[in-house]
Amino acid sequence: MIARIEQDHGRFRQMVRGRIKKELRKYITHGEMIGRKGKDLVSIPIPQINIPHFVYGAKKVGGVGQGDGESGTPIGVGDEPGNMGAGDAPGEHLVEVDVTLEELAEILGEELELPRIKPKGKQNIIDEKKKYIGIRQAGPESLRHFKRTYKEALKRQVSSGIYNYEDPLVIPIREDKRYRSWQVSQSRQSSAVIFYMMDVSGSMSDEQKEIVRIESFWIDTWLRAHYRGLISRYLIHDAVAREVDQKMFYTTRESGGTMISSVYKLCHQIIDQEYNPSDWNVYGFHFSDGDNWGEDDDQCIELLSTQLLRKCNLFCYGQVESIYGGGHFFSSLEHALADADNLAMSRITSRDGIYDSIKAFLRKGK
Repeated sequence: MIARIEQDHGRFRQMVRGRIKKELRKYITHGEMIGRKGKDLVSIPIPQINIPHFVYGAKKVGGVGQGDGESGTPIGVGDEPGNMGAGDAPGEHLVEVDVTLEELAEILGEELELPRIKPKGKQNIIDEKKKYIGIRQAGPESLRHFKRTYKEALKRQVSSGIYNYEDPLVIPIREDKRYRSWQVSQSRQSSAVIFYMMDVSGSMSDEQKEIVRIESFWIDTWLRAHYRGLISRYLIHDAVAREVDQKMFYTTRESGGTMISSVYKLCHQIIDQEYNPSDWNVYGFHFSDGDNWGEDDDQCIELLSTQLLRKCNLFCYGQVESIYGGGHFFSSLEHALADADNLAMSRITSRDGIYDSIKAFLRKGK
């Protein structure tokens, strides 16, 4: 019975994964799922799923194919069109299914065909693991080694002459019991820092910031599947850049002009002071409408080519389309740094563009 339940549960999980993969673009595009995020789980509303099974009906007389009938007789009984009243038939309902962030990242990687990330460097994050390496004479009963205990009891009875070959009953005593022992091993884990940078100038509206919020959630989910020690830093800028917390990052009201170089300088300064690229995997994601102060483009390109791209595993620029922004910064980067292997760029025209933008950012697997 337990094996059957586990088998049905496994089939159910596969069906859930299939539904999520089928509708992944829709889930990525809408932000409702992010609001259902718990500590380690995400609740996803999907159409009701039932495991197929046979149902035995009651013994009734009549039905399709039973009894006499005449040509043209309708099958079944129903209301006339236009006379719909209160019904008794069930409708389609949604059920919320909990999915771990690890499962979500795996589904994301499979559907977008994302390559696995190979971390570089080690940081001072210690991961402790318990490994069973030996046997000892004391320990909890849950760790008792039954085979070794039996052998010790058998040897004791044989050596003492009390073993009866005609009645081979072996009863362990306290001195016979053996228990598994473990050793705690420590290993350094690869660590990463991710910089989320966003333009909050007057041309960035709430709709653009919502796009950034949704895309950042999925990027974060994918990177956390590869790093245990992922640290997120949030930088905003108009003509001046500053660091804020996550809540402030998404709720700051737009105002002021735009100098993108200000946030690139701040990001570079923080990396230099706190994150040695030989020990840390550094990621930068910058979102803007591309409406930069004209003379600032050259300074941004200089900072990227000589500083940030040399220290980042991957640097991504997402241009969120705005009716107020000029959007020329994307073209400037594309013209000057088209050959940069660790620079990824995407144009995000609307929420529907989030799916393709994530794929453009993460397909390099750096």
